Amino acid sequence: MAKKKKRTGLWITLGIIIIAVVGISFFMSGKKNEAISVTTTKVSKKTITQTVSAIGKIQPETEVKISSQVSGEIIFLGVKEGDNVKKGQLLVRIKPDLIEPQLKQMRAAADASKMEISITEAEKERAESDMKRIAELYKKEFISKQEFETAKATASRAISSYQAALSRYQASLAQLGQIESERDRASIYSPIDGVITLLSVEIGEKVVGTGMMAGTELMRVSDLSVMNAVVDVDENDIILVKKGDTAYIEIDALDDVKVMGSVYEIGHSAKSSLLGTQDQVINFEVKVRLIDNEPRLRPGMSSNVDIHTETRYNVIAVPLQAVTVRDVQADRAPDVDKNNGSGPGQKTAEIKSQKYSRPPSVVFVNNNSTAKMVQVETGISDKGFIEITSGLSDSDEIISGSYLAVSKDLTDGAKITIDTLSTKKFPRK
Repeated sequence: MAKKKKRTGLWITLGIIIIAVVGISFFMSGKKNEAISVTTTKVSKKTITQTVSAIGKIQPETEVKISSQVSGEIIFLGVKEGDNVKKGQLLVRIKPDLIEPQLKQMRAAADASKMEISITEAEKERAESDMKRIAELYKKEFISKQEFETAKATASRAISSYQAALSRYQASLAQLGQIESERDRASIYSPIDGVITLLSVEIGEKVVGTGMMAGTELMRVSDLSVMNAVVDVDENDIILVKKGDTAYIEIDALDDVKVMGSVYEIGHSAKSSLLGTQDQVINFEVKVRLIDNEPRLRPGMSSNVDIHTETRYNVIAVPLQAVTVRDVQADRAPDVDKNNGSGPGQKTAEIKSQKYSRPPSVVFVNNNSTAKMVQVETGISDKGFIEITSGLSDSDEIISGSYLAVSKDLTDGAKITIDTLSTKKFPRK
């Protein structure tokens, strides 16, 4: 009797388990076949402009740093920051520390050398005259050969002394000219027409010349008539940028200003910087010449630059969120004919090939309330849309949302319901 009760309890337990398994399977089957709510978009043609965005600073195209070539005290300062200056205008004059004593010394040396020339020249002329007279006497055999040779040597020494004095005088004149040139460099003139955008010194201040280390930067003169936006472009985007590309520049400090420009210089040397504590960012410097002249611009202002690298007209384009990447073989709905004639070796090779290749881009098309996964080739993109070069026609209705549905939930053949309130056709441009 006890055994019979045990068997009855066992059968009841097994029945409960079977019912639970069947119920869960039914529930999961229902969930799996539940339609996914999506939004759709009618494909049409559009103009796509590919843009590279970067941030940087406004800088004058021509900016000259003014330094002194001599050390000394500033005794004249003819400008202040913000002044307009003309090329050749006197900016600053410096009283050199050592120039005046050196000038006095070299002038004295030059005068002494000049006097020495006068003395040696007179001695040379006298020796040459004596030599002529003695040579005539020697020809007539009125004097000995020894006396003739002595006179000849005396004349030669006089000539050498004169030439040496002349060389010393010329050297002293050259040194004097060099020191006078250094004195003249104590007066500094503007090399260009422009504006004093930086003034680092005051009258009475001591400065160090460029002959000693780097020297003191006195001021900067900038030509504000031609301004640049100097930006750092990420290494992944720099290959898209070309000389002559049109750019649009927004100035942080001037909300109402949007200036047009053109790329005219692209750096070839990478600039490395650290992001956070570990990540290294590689950028390349790009200079954009501003075409429109905005008088309120100042050097150093922050700017946001959009460089238009390429524009394509009348091309098929879809919203960016409509394109995703998928393993096509894994997500493809199974074919009715499962025997495709491929052997296990070929399957293994295909799996290995897919493992090391990038998953293709796909778009889901509405096919009678069923999601059809279509592999596409993409082109350029802007901030909202991406060009489709193959795989779609402008009569297709694609699934454009939600982001979660497109990127994760949808599979080939999945049932869908369309959220008509969100579905729209994007306008032609």
